[in-house]
Amino acid sequence: MRITVLTGAGISAESGLATFRATDGLWESHRVEDVATPEGFAADPALVHRFYNMRRRDAAAAQPNAAHRALADLARRHDLTLVTQNVDDLHERAGSAHVIHMHGALTGALCAACGHRWPAPLVMSPGDPCPACARPATRPDIVWFGEMPYYMERIWDALESADLFAAIGTSGNVYPAAGFAQHARRRGVECVELNLEPSANARDFHRRITGPASRTVPDWIAALD
Repeated sequence: MRITVLTGAGISAESGLATFRATDGLWESHRVEDVATPEGFAADPALVHRFYNMRRRDAAAAQPNAAHRALADLARRHDLTLVTQNVDDLHERAGSAHVIHMHGALTGALCAACGHRWPAPLVMSPGDPCPACARPATRPDIVWFGEMPYYMERIWDALESADLFAAIGTSGNVYPAAGFAQHARRRGVECVELNLEPSANARDFHRRITGPASRTVPDWIAALD
């Protein structure tokens, strides 16, 4: 079976990583305009680097949970395309290969001047020179608001060729990911949502499974066989 899975912040929340929209989430202490836009980076790169250094540290300390591990096992038994909105590497550390990070990754650094990419150190600062052009234009390789997500052509192709699409731990508020279920459903793909509560686009799914990802994801995957 060809399966396309989209994961969001909810799958990593059980590993201790803060989500953005929870009452105690990341946006409670930081304005999105300040730390997750090109304009915010241009205005105060030191603040942006501190924010992502904190997230990189927290992600490095977190451990994959049962949901991450179950998806790695799913890939060994089915033709899986795993797409994530998350910028942590918990899927990879759980054993998943070829994860599509549509919003970039904390483990990557990007030169805003020449576009060169390289592995990010744990701590980054505005004065870090690009290894390729030596300009101090280093930024996290993260897709910020107002920027185009990565690998969209691959993702649309995977959605259209899938037999099953699942969204796990997503809010349904952020596009284009919020439109994936509608796009897949129009092409006859079965769509299922696994979430703590119905997402903003819950009506786009044929079926909804409610509960923590560490329980619902392994149970759902076991039932596929």
